[in-house]
Amino acid sequence: MPEALEYTGPDPIVDVAGALEVADDLVVIPNRGVELVPNVGVIGGAHSVLVVETGMGPRNAEAVLRFADEYAEGRRLYLTTTHFHPEHAFGAQAFAGEATYLVNAAQAEDLAAKGDGYLHMFRGLGAPVARQLEGVELRAPDAVYGEAHDLDLGGRVVRLRATGRAHSRGDQVVTVPDAGVMFTGDLAEAGQFAIFPWFPPHDTDVSGTRWIAVMRRLAERAPRVVVPGHGDIGGPGLLADVRDYLELLRDETWARRDSAAGEEEIAEEVRALMIERHPQWAGREWIERGVGCLCAEHPDGSAGE
Repeated sequence: MPEALEYTGPDPIVDVAGALEVADDLVVIPNRGVELVPNVGVIGGAHSVLVVETGMGPRNAEAVLRFADEYAEGRRLYLTTTHFHPEHAFGAQAFAGEATYLVNAAQAEDLAAKGDGYLHMFRGLGAPVARQLEGVELRAPDAVYGEAHDLDLGGRVVRLRATGRAHSRGDQVVTVPDAGVMFTGDLAEAGQFAIFPWFPPHDTDVSGTRWIAVMRRLAERAPRVVVPGHGDIGGPGLLADVRDYLELLRDETWARRDSAAGEEEIAEEVRALMIERHPQWAGREWIERGVGCLCAEHPDGSAGE
C-alpha cells in the first residue's frame, strides 16, 4: 500500500458515554467529530441486538462490546460492519465468541485481500493511530451473505444490503425499516468531502460513477434518520447533499478532461471550486483523489466503465 498522510488529531477513541437514542431500542455512539472514529450503532429487538461498526482496534471494540453487552441485558449479540476499513472493522476480534459477525461476500473478500495492506498503511499514519491498532488480528466473519440479508432481532427486522462497488467494493447499508433509520458507512459523511480511497496502483476499487448511482437510490428512500460513517446524524437531506457533491465533482472533472486539461490542472481547479462551494467541510485532501478516480472513469474508454 502507498505511504499515507500523517494523522495529527487526537487518539481515535470511541466514547461510549455519549450514546444517543435515535429510535426505540436503537442508539448511536457518535464520533463527536473525531477523525478516524466511526458512528457506531446498537440496534435492539426482542431477542437479539446488532452492533454496527467496531471502532479502530481491539481496545475500542472492547469498549463497544462492553456497552453492547450491558445494553443487550442477555439478548444475543450480532456484529456487522459497513465496509472493511480499519476504523470500521479492525476490532472484530474483540467480539469473537460473544457475537456472530455477519457481512456481505464482497466485504469479506476485501478484508481477506486488503486487510493486511490497510493495517500497514494506517499504522504509518502516526502514533495516535498506531496505538489503537496494537494487537490487531484480522478476524474473518462468521457468516457471509451475497447481496441481501434480513436479520430478525425479534419483532424487528434489520436489512443488510450490499450496494456494489462505490466507496469500496464491499459497501453495505444497514436499514431499520420500522424506525426509519439508515446506517450508510462511508458512502455518506456529514460536513466532510467524500472519502475516495484512490491509491493507484495499490487500490483502485473506489468508483465515483457507481457511487453516484448508489447515492441516487439511497436518496430516493428518504429515511427519517441517516447515520453517516463520520459526522453528525442527519436526515434525508444528507444523502441528497452527498449525491449532489459527487455529481458536481464528476461534472467539473469531466468538463475539464473533455478540454484536454492535465490531471494536475484539473485537480487544482476543481479543488478550489469545491472549497468555495463548501468552505466549512473537512477532508479537503480527498478532493484530489476523487478527481483522480473520476479522470480514470471518464467515458473515453478508461477504467471503471
